Amino acid sequence: MITQRQKALCKQLKVEFKDIAFLQQALTHRSADPKNNERLEYLGDAILSFVIAEELFNRFPQVKEGKLSRLRASLVKGETLAELGRELKLGDVLILGPGELKSGGFRRESILADAVEAILGALYLDSGLTPVKDLILRLFAERLDAIDVTETVKDPKTRLQELLQSRKQPLPLYSVKELKTDKKQPVFEASCQITLLDKVVVAQGSSHRKAEKKAAERALTLIEGKQ
Repeated sequence: MITQRQKALCKQLKVEFKDIAFLQQALTHRSADPKNNERLEYLGDAILSFVIAEELFNRFPQVKEGKLSRLRASLVKGETLAELGRELKLGDVLILGPGELKSGGFRRESILADAVEAILGALYLDSGLTPVKDLILRLFAERLDAIDVTETVKDPKTRLQELLQSRKQPLPLYSVKELKTDKKQPVFEASCQITLLDKVVVAQGSSHRKAEKKAAERALTLIEGKQ
């Protein structure tokens, strides 16, 4: 039987499963059940890579293979998928074993990323390629639209990560929440926690991604100002 949270997820994804067991398996971590989402994740990974590759190929007919491959890699990497998982609040619907629940597995990037891919694999098995392709393009619409193939400067999150790695510092920890406002457009607030700084950096934006990018930009400014 489908739970209320699973119903809410389907509504958010704008999909309907003919067999809800596929979705439930996609949300089940190996710590909770032998029948888990690992095989679905494998399938979803392949479908995601294909759909994004095709979309980039069609969007950017003048871009060479090497750059297309780099663009695809940046879109389908675990960090991006985990961001999607957080945006979808998958942590609220994941089915985890007691150990993973206790250790905060619902926040772990790898678990969130795998669940996103598993959902894609589950939808493919349930309904075929067209619905899953439509879902992928909806989920990645903002990121695809933001691509500037003439842009060579790395985005703030990447620059911040590389700066911290060069100093052998822990990677930044991001958390995002939606603020309740009277505005029609949603407003998100991102917090960026960095060991190098003695305070949490906060910024707002009209999406999870924009809020995190602004927080990363502010963190970069503060770190560079301490040099």
